[in-house]
Order: sequence, then C-alpha cells, then structure tokens
Amino acid sequence: MGLPPTLLIKNINMACDLTTGRSKACFDNIAGVKAVYFTTDDLGAITYDITNTDVITTFGGTPEFFQYDLKGNANTFVETPTKDISNGTSFFDQVLTVQFPKLDKATHKELKLLVWASPTVVVQDYNDNYFVMGLENQADVNGGSIATGGARGDFAGYNLTMSAQEKAPANFLAVDIPTTTATVSAVVIAP
Repeated sequence: MGLPPTLLIKNINMACDLTTGRSKACFDNIAGVKAVYFTTDDLGAITYDITNTDVITTFGGTPEFFQYDLKGNANTFVETPTKDISNGTSFFDQVLTVQFPKLDKATHKELKLLVWASPTVVVQDYNDNYFVMGLENQADVNGGSIATGGARGDFAGYNLTMSAQEKAPANFLAVDIPTTTATVSAVVIAP
C-alpha cells in the first residue's frame, strides 16, 4: 500500500502571503506612553513610505496637534487584532488609557471637549515610536473618571480610556509629527 499523495495548500489571496520572519529582539526596549497628541483637523491626503506602507511620511493637510505629556505606569496603548472567520472580517481594536494627575479648571474644560470630539491621536512611546490611532475612523472616549482619592496619597485627577477600530494596526510615523505639514500647538495647560 502506497503513501497518500502530498498536498500542497497555498493561500490563494496573494496580498496575505507572509514576506519575512523575525529574529529574537534585543533587550533595549522600554514600555509605556510618553505623550499623546490630539487633533480634530483633517489630516488630508496621507503619504506613505514608498517601501513600507505601514509608515506615514507626511500628512496632506495642515493639522494642529495638542500635546499632553504623561508620566507613570497607568498610561498604555494596546492594539488587539480581531478576526471572524464566519463573517470574513478582521479589524484592530486600539485602546489608549491615560491618566492626568491633578484636578484643575483648564484641564477640566479641555477634557470635556475631548470627550465630545472624535480626534485622531498620535501616541508617542518611551522608545520614541509615534503611532497614529484612529487614522480612518478616529478615536472616541468611552470611559474614565474624574476622581480624588480618600487617602492623602491617593490619585486625584483624570482617567480616560479611548478606543478606535481600524482595518489595520496603527501606522508608525517616519518622524515625530511631520512638521512640514503639521504643527504642535504652543498652547499648553500648566496645572
């Protein structure tokens, strides 16, 4: 009795074929979110790196970003791929959790506006990678709190959770905020 014939199964969707492997990473990485930049302006036509479409080189519009510096371990950016084989769909859930210590009137007002808006967010990590959250569908605040703790050392400030659902993971920016087409506002709250 002979052996069964060998089956060669090939993915017929060429766009999904893998193109490379990945070696073990060095231990020169650090976790955490250093800053976030919000804009409600139109990004315009986006230019991608010619060799890597996961990297944005410029925005076609002239968006103004507002920078919020962060400290501490409560600030995170997590992307979760979701795939439904039955429905033939896939997307990436992007979730940003940020904490702004200290309650003050100016921050109170701006965060209220942020809750009402649907911004595009640039997330800067401690490795100075810049990711664009909500590139196509924008991000929305969907949770958080304005709190002051009971004990003297407890947290007093703002906690926000934002989410976006995109068809691809957050793109990298080739440079921080492409200053050839965008600006970072000099207007900053000093709580």
